Amino acid sequence: MRAFLLAEAVATFVAVPALCAQSLLYRSPNLSGDWVPDAGAVQFNLVHRFNVSPAPARVVTNFPTFTLAAGAGRALAVGYRFATKSLIPGSSGNESELFARWRFWGRTEGSEGFSAAISPAYNFKAKSIDGEIAAAYTRGPVTMLGGVRELGKAYGGSRAQTALAGGAVIRVNRYVALAGDYARLLGGDTTAAWSVGIHVLIPGSPHSLALQMSNVASNTYQGSSRGLSYPSIKRLYGFEFTIPLHLSRFGGWFHPGRAAGAALGASGPAATVVHVASLKFGSDTAHVAVGQIVRWVNDDPLEHTITFEAEGPPSGTIPVRGSYAVQFDRPGTFPYHCTPHPFMRGVVVVQ
Repeated sequence: MRAFLLAEAVATFVAVPALCAQSLLYRSPNLSGDWVPDAGAVQFNLVHRFNVSPAPARVVTNFPTFTLAAGAGRALAVGYRFATKSLIPGSSGNESELFARWRFWGRTEGSEGFSAAISPAYNFKAKSIDGEIAAAYTRGPVTMLGGVRELGKAYGGSRAQTALAGGAVIRVNRYVALAGDYARLLGGDTTAAWSVGIHVLIPGSPHSLALQMSNVASNTYQGSSRGLSYPSIKRLYGFEFTIPLHLSRFGGWFHPGRAAGAALGASGPAATVVHVASLKFGSDTAHVAVGQIVRWVNDDPLEHTITFEAEGPPSGTIPVRGSYAVQFDRPGTFPYHCTPHPFMRGVVVVQ
């Protein structure tokens, strides 16, 4: 699709992220899979787990992990994690990790088939260069996840260790999934890391929520590779909440001249018009001939995007009552999704 005819293409690149907007319906609690945010999308994830000590004290101990992520290209992301309860020895319980991710195989998260990504990282508390090679396979309602992690200086020690991880997600319906994972360090007598969860896509929003049980204290690569070994704490309970922000939705602050209803893409008569309403594309599959135009019209009270998974720039935010059009110059199948609402998916077939 080399000849996208755009009157205005909005694509904001930032260098700051996992873990589509990222949806918890395609990953397990302690595995990120191959997720890479769209360019111009910033992702904030909060994992909050806790333990309550036995009576009469009933002391609550919190184990939060914060993740900030953003897309730095179509298949590249960088990010930062911060956790306040670490298994790595040291004077402070705080642990932080800077990481990047490159999805070198496959399309966006949740697409059918196989995908893979490599993620180098640096753990500041352990002073360790870490990394993970992750793979995912999605078939219908099931996503299988796997990963190989290399920890350069595992848990503040002087030697490297390798961890193997695997997990699965089963989507019961469009909004609910069951997930679990397991990870183990090779060599040594350590507690295996595990988690289970009920993951929910919040209807009418780009957010997802998970209720989880795990023995993992922090969601860094080192933290997710070994379980808690405290005699008094065997498991943690908690939740995860994902907050995606597409930066182009703030474009009106800097370009107030663009009125609602403005067309963002190609001009001219459209061979097919796809109406966006009720958080779905009116036609999941649009068929056109080479050289013809497809136009999307936003009939929802929410803003949407048309983000192609393999080629072409994203539409930018399509305002309420706005439209966006693309002229296709060659045959092919072009899947797309809405970045703020990743469960909205469609495809254009050009013949």
